[in-house]
Amino acid sequence: MKRGVLAMAATAFLWSIAGLFIKAIDWNPMAIAGTRSLIAALVILVTLRRPQIRWSFPQVAAALASTVTMLLFVAANKTTTAANAILLQYVSPVFTAIFGAWILRERARWEHWTAFLFVALGMVLMFLDKLGGGRTLGNTMAVLAGVVFGIYFVFMRQQKEGSPLESMLLAHAFTAVIGLTAAAFLPSPAFSWRAAGAVVVLGVFQVGLASVSFAYAIKRVSAVSASLIAVIEPVFNPVWVFLALGEKPGVTALIGGAVILGAVTGASLVSARRLSKTG
Repeated sequence: MKRGVLAMAATAFLWSIAGLFIKAIDWNPMAIAGTRSLIAALVILVTLRRPQIRWSFPQVAAALASTVTMLLFVAANKTTTAANAILLQYVSPVFTAIFGAWILRERARWEHWTAFLFVALGMVLMFLDKLGGGRTLGNTMAVLAGVVFGIYFVFMRQQKEGSPLESMLLAHAFTAVIGLTAAAFLPSPAFSWRAAGAVVVLGVFQVGLASVSFAYAIKRVSAVSASLIAVIEPVFNPVWVFLALGEKPGVTALIGGAVILGAVTGASLVSARRLSKTG
């Protein structure tokens, strides 16, 4: 489980650069999502070498859930504040817990539900001065992304005895086709080296290598644990903003980040101890 937790934390770390880099690309959301996923698909294909696409229900369902999540999240980032997009998307652990109990028979334990409450508190503290001001459409897309994201964890975990990375390959292939096709009917994005560099970083690292890390993690930790660990993603966001823009996080943001890290770490330690006793 320890390696799975570390891999999931690494995944969240890579995911966390999304907001900063997406905002740096002056393209329409479909062009960003499509180009990013095209690059990510190539990264995953190189990793797999010989992908095994079986078109099983969990494989396709996870791919579709991931595709919808990516499209909604990119669109939300362009139509509401980055803080709103991240905060609202992370209602996902609750839905992972509900669907995980139903489909996987993996029940959320008391430590998970306790952590959910503290994570919610931590996120509100982190973004207290940045919430609001977003458009209703963008906020709605962010919430929907959170619901679908939660379901995605469940279908990825359902493939724990197989190779869930193929689902990621399909997801990025679907997203690339949908995004680039839709972008063809929208105003052409203005090329700049800044935008090109940003989308390459997103494709290779933020979703490409993150997909490889996530596929490794989800085979070793429960769906609800993985979903919970993923919420440390917004904790890293102020770090990127500080390094790139020199903007120091406020005291409430630091306290909120500490609360989230403490909640996730505590829940992971309790779960690990339970597994060691039962194992």
